[in-house]
Amino acid sequence: MIALLQRVRRANVEVEQRQIAAINQGLLVFIGVEQGDTSAQAERLLSKLLAYRIFEDPAGKMNLSLHDIQGGLLLVPQFTLAANTQKGLRPSFTSAATPQLAEQLFHDICTLASQQHPVVETGVFAANMQVSLTNDGPATFWLQASPALDT
Repeated sequence: MIALLQRVRRANVEVEQRQIAAINQGLLVFIGVEQGDTSAQAERLLSKLLAYRIFEDPAGKMNLSLHDIQGGLLLVPQFTLAANTQKGLRPSFTSAATPQLAEQLFHDICTLASQQHPVVETGVFAANMQVSLTNDGPATFWLQASPALDT
Protein backbone atom coordinates (compact mmCIF):
# COMPACT_ATOMS: atom_id res chain seq x y z
CA MET A 1 0.00 0.00 0.00
CA ILE A 2 1.34 3.40 -1.00
CA ALA A 3 0.78 6.86 0.46
CA LEU A 4 2.03 10.05 -1.14
CA LEU A 5 1.93 12.72 1.59
CA GLN A 6 1.86 16.40 0.81
CA ARG A 7 2.20 18.85 3.67
CA VAL A 8 -0.35 21.55 2.83
CA ARG A 9 -1.61 24.89 4.00
CA ARG A 10 -4.95 23.99 2.43
CA ALA A 11 -6.37 21.43 0.01
CA ASN A 12 -9.72 20.54 -1.47
CA VAL A 13 -11.37 18.04 -3.79
CA GLU A 14 -14.09 18.75 -6.34
CA VAL A 15 -16.25 16.25 -8.19
CA GLU A 16 -18.47 17.48 -11.02
CA GLN A 17 -17.61 21.10 -10.18
CA ARG A 18 -18.78 20.71 -6.57
CA GLN A 19 -16.42 20.82 -3.60
CA ILE A 20 -16.79 17.59 -1.62
CA ALA A 21 -13.86 17.85 0.81
CA ALA A 22 -11.51 20.51 2.16
CA ILE A 23 -8.89 20.97 4.87
CA ASN A 24 -6.68 23.76 6.11
CA GLN A 25 -3.15 23.06 7.43
CA GLY A 26 -2.40 19.36 7.43
CA LEU A 27 -1.78 16.47 5.06
CA LEU A 28 -3.18 15.67 1.65
CA VAL A 29 -2.55 11.96 1.23
CA PHE A 30 -2.97 10.10 -2.05
CA ILE A 31 -3.54 6.38 -1.42
CA GLY A 32 -2.57 3.66 -3.90
CA VAL A 33 -3.46 0.01 -3.39
CA GLU A 34 -1.48 -2.86 -4.91
CA GLN A 35 -2.30 -6.52 -5.42
CA GLY A 36 -1.96 -8.46 -2.19
CA ASP A 37 -2.38 -5.44 0.10
CA THR A 38 -4.24 -6.10 3.33
CA SER A 39 -6.12 -4.31 6.10
CA ALA A 40 -3.06 -4.82 8.32
CA GLN A 41 -1.00 -2.78 5.86
CA ALA A 42 -3.65 -0.06 5.79
CA GLU A 43 -3.49 0.10 9.60
CA ARG A 44 0.32 0.32 9.64
CA LEU A 45 0.34 2.96 6.92
CA LEU A 46 -2.22 5.09 8.75
CA SER A 47 -0.34 4.80 12.06
CA LYS A 48 2.83 5.91 10.37
CA LEU A 49 1.36 8.85 8.48
CA LEU A 50 -0.47 10.19 11.55
CA ALA A 51 2.75 10.06 13.58
CA TYR A 52 5.19 11.06 10.81
CA ARG A 53 7.11 14.11 12.03
CA ILE A 54 7.09 16.48 9.06
CA PHE A 55 5.72 19.69 10.57
CA GLU A 56 8.03 22.33 11.96
CA ASP A 57 8.44 22.92 15.68
CA PRO A 58 9.15 26.42 17.06
CA ALA A 59 12.85 25.93 16.23
CA GLY A 60 12.01 25.30 12.56
CA LYS A 61 12.86 21.57 12.64
CA MET A 62 10.54 18.85 11.34
CA ASN A 63 9.67 17.40 14.75
CA LEU A 64 5.87 17.56 14.86
CA SER A 65 3.32 15.09 13.56
CA LEU A 66 -0.17 15.62 12.20
CA HIS A 67 -1.46 14.51 15.63
CA ASP A 68 0.78 17.10 17.32
CA ILE A 69 -0.55 20.00 15.28
CA GLN A 70 -4.13 18.63 15.11
CA GLY A 71 -4.11 19.38 11.38
CA GLY A 72 -6.54 18.21 8.75
CA LEU A 73 -6.19 14.92 6.91
CA LEU A 74 -7.50 14.64 3.35
CA LEU A 75 -7.37 11.09 1.95
CA VAL A 76 -7.70 10.68 -1.81
CA PRO A 77 -7.69 7.35 -3.66
CA GLN A 78 -5.18 7.35 -6.51
CA PHE A 79 -5.01 4.28 -8.72
CA THR A 80 -2.01 5.60 -10.69
CA LEU A 81 0.35 5.36 -7.68
CA ALA A 82 0.52 1.62 -8.33
CA ALA A 83 1.87 2.16 -11.86
CA ASN A 84 4.99 0.39 -13.01
CA THR A 85 7.02 2.92 -15.03
CA GLN A 86 10.18 0.85 -15.52
CA LYS A 87 9.69 -0.03 -19.20
CA GLY A 88 8.52 1.87 -22.21
CA LEU A 89 6.63 5.12 -22.45
CA ARG A 90 3.31 3.98 -21.05
CA PRO A 91 2.66 3.01 -17.43
CA SER A 92 1.58 -0.52 -16.63
CA PHE A 93 -1.04 -1.08 -13.95
CA THR A 94 -0.63 -4.84 -13.58
CA SER A 95 0.48 -4.45 -9.97
CA ALA A 96 -2.60 -2.41 -9.01
CA ALA A 97 -5.22 -4.07 -6.84
CA THR A 98 -8.59 -4.99 -8.27
CA PRO A 99 -11.11 -2.17 -7.96
CA GLN A 100 -13.02 -4.18 -5.33
CA LEU A 101 -9.94 -4.68 -3.10
CA ALA A 102 -8.73 -1.11 -3.59
CA GLU A 103 -12.12 0.34 -2.70
CA GLN A 104 -12.41 -1.85 0.41
CA LEU A 105 -8.92 -0.95 1.66
CA PHE A 106 -9.44 2.75 0.92
CA HIS A 107 -12.70 2.59 2.87
CA ASP A 108 -10.88 0.76 5.71
CA ILE A 109 -8.15 3.39 5.99
CA CYS A 110 -10.74 6.21 5.92
CA THR A 111 -12.80 4.56 8.66
CA LEU A 112 -9.73 3.98 10.85
CA ALA A 113 -8.55 7.55 10.26
CA SER A 114 -11.93 8.94 11.35
CA GLN A 115 -11.68 6.91 14.55
CA GLN A 116 -8.14 8.10 15.33
CA HIS A 117 -7.98 11.69 14.12
CA PRO A 118 -10.39 14.62 14.63
CA VAL A 119 -10.34 16.18 11.13
CA VAL A 120 -10.63 13.70 8.25
CA GLU A 121 -11.99 14.41 4.77
CA THR A 122 -11.98 12.06 1.79
CA GLY A 123 -12.13 11.95 -1.95
CA VAL A 124 -14.43 9.57 -3.81
CA PHE A 125 -13.23 6.19 -5.03
CA ALA A 126 -13.21 5.87 -8.86
CA ALA A 127 -14.49 9.43 -9.37
CA ASN A 128 -12.93 12.00 -11.68
CA MET A 129 -11.65 14.39 -9.02
CA GLN A 130 -10.02 17.77 -9.27
CA VAL A 131 -7.60 18.22 -6.38
CA SER A 132 -6.29 21.66 -5.45
CA LEU A 133 -3.62 22.34 -2.87
CA THR A 134 -1.18 24.82 -1.52
CA ASN A 135 1.87 22.72 -0.75
CA ASP A 136 3.70 23.91 2.36
CA GLY A 137 7.45 23.86 1.79
CA PRO A 138 7.03 22.20 -0.67
CA ALA A 139 7.17 19.04 1.38
CA THR A 140 6.18 15.74 -0.23
CA PHE A 141 6.90 12.25 1.13
CA TRP A 142 6.40 8.70 -0.14
CA LEU A 143 5.39 6.06 2.43
CA GLN A 144 4.85 2.43 1.67
CA ALA A 145 3.58 -0.42 3.82
CA SER A 146 4.75 -3.66 2.30
CA PRO A 147 3.33 -7.07 3.20
CA ALA A 148 6.28 -7.65 5.56
CA LEU A 149 6.11 -5.88 8.91
CA ASP A 150 7.80 -2.49 8.55
CA THR A 151 7.11 0.00 11.32
